[in-house]
Parts: sequence; C-alpha cells; structure tokens
Amino acid sequence: MFEQNYDVLPRHVLCVLGSGLDLRTVEEVVGRVGGPGFTVDRDSFRPVGDPRMPRAFAASVFDDSFDESDEEAVETHDSVVYVLSPSMPQHIAFDPRRHVLAGAEHGHKLPGGAWSEVFDVSRRMLAVAGALLRSGATAVKNESSGLTHGRDRWLSLADRAAEATDWVGLAIPLFDAWVTRPLASGNLITSCGMHLLGAPDVELEVDWPDMQRPHRQQVEDAVDLMDNLALYLLTEDRAVMISDGEGFRLSPDGPRWLLERHPCHRYDEESFGFNPYGYWRLTPDVPPATVPTGPTALPAV
Repeated sequence: MFEQNYDVLPRHVLCVLGSGLDLRTVEEVVGRVGGPGFTVDRDSFRPVGDPRMPRAFAASVFDDSFDESDEEAVETHDSVVYVLSPSMPQHIAFDPRRHVLAGAEHGHKLPGGAWSEVFDVSRRMLAVAGALLRSGATAVKNESSGLTHGRDRWLSLADRAAEATDWVGLAIPLFDAWVTRPLASGNLITSCGMHLLGAPDVELEVDWPDMQRPHRQQVEDAVDLMDNLALYLLTEDRAVMISDGEGFRLSPDGPRWLLERHPCHRYDEESFGFNPYGYWRLTPDVPPATVPTGPTALPAV
C-alpha cells in the first residue's frame, strides 16, 4: 500500500548558464521576480565553463526545442550558477478548491490550500527562468526534473503562464515547462517533475518487442496517454477520489488501463527528483482468457 512521505519537501533547482554572467545581476533578477524564498547558491557560482554541460543539456531536451543557437550557447558558456526555489509544502490530497489562480500582479489572491502555494512557486520559478534569459543568461535546465528547453520555448512557456487567469490555463504551461517524459526503466516508462506541481508522476507498463528501439508511434501514443492522465490529475476535481484498481481510458471505446499507486522508486529521498506523492501506474486491463468448460465437440461422421 502506498504511503505518502511527508518529510520530503520538493523544490526547484535551476542550472543557469551564461557568457559573462554577473552574480549580482542574477541575484537581483531572482529576488525581484521570484520573491521571498528564492535564492542563488553563491557557493556554486563558477565564472568558468563546465565541460559536462553540453552532454547534460543534450540528454535533457524533451521537446526538440533546441536549435543551433541554443547548442552553441551551451557549448560556449563561461559561467554557471544555480537558483533554488523555496521548499514547497505537501498536501494530504488533491485540493478541489481551485477556481481563479493568478498572482498579485493580476489583482487576484490565491485560493487557500497547499496545492495553490505549490503552483504559485512553480509559476514564479518559470517567471525567473524567463527573466534570467532576458537578462543575460543563455541556457536553463531544471535539475529537479532533468528537463531543459530552448530559449524561445522557455520564453513562450513563461509568457503563457504569466497570462493565465485560471487553474487549467496555468496548469498546462507549468506541466509543459517542468515535467519530462518518457523515461525508461525496464518495461516501465515514467514521467518526472509532477512533484513540482504537487502531484504523483505517471508510469506506463508497456510490452514493446524492443524497449531499446521502440517505434516512434509507440512512443507518441505512450506519451499521449501519460500526458492525459497527468493533466487529469492536475485539473479534474474527481482526481481526489481515484483509488487503486480504477480504470482510465482516453475515449469511451478506447483501451482501458488500470491504475495502481506506487512509491517513487526511480530516485532516493535525497534526490531533487524524488516524488513524495509517488506514481500512478497504468497497466493494460486485459480480460481473462476464456477457459473451456468441457472437451471440444468432434464433428459428426
């Protein structure tokens, strides 16, 4: 049985690259845009290039948003700094009280509940990423979900989140910004980053003939299924009532999948990628084979 680990408080950790990054400018942007609790790790600041970064960033691109200018920015960076969000509170269950969610700059107050605070921290961290890229940074990667985007994609996501005026309108760009998928582990493919939105990640049990080289359509179908469940968890009030053994399908006549809650197994509790909310695992709902009740009748002679 799944038991939520309330001792782990998720937080965003951004790896920020630049050419001639000024630490004081980074701190000013982070403090102004992020607000209280957002910090720059001064001890991690390095005014030199890190040869590990090209490979790390290349392995973290999910949406093919990197172009030549992004690759060049990573290759030629000469400074690295890490930016941290405040630790985010956990909530006991999904909070269905979500109506309008917008920052104070829009003249609205956040609805109560820890989930709203989680969304607001993730919204502000996305705004920080966009502001840093507009203030001299050249590349950004989220260490808490192992995900990066190209500069234009980051800025587009930050703008979409800033313009959102309701929960669904905010959930989609935050999901696109912070959640990476699919990550392979045996016959399971998983997401990572839903803990940054206060929700379980999604696992999908697959039966592909070649797990190392699946067909493109297989991957696209799997990601579509995972994304639909993840967004359901983030935007539907009924998500609070899901229990082990329930079914999920994309359409009334589509394949049915069974849901089962599991603890996070991909990362240990000390990792920024650890999800204390666990995973919802999808397995095919295969009907039992029909067992003959008697011998097969022989044809008459």
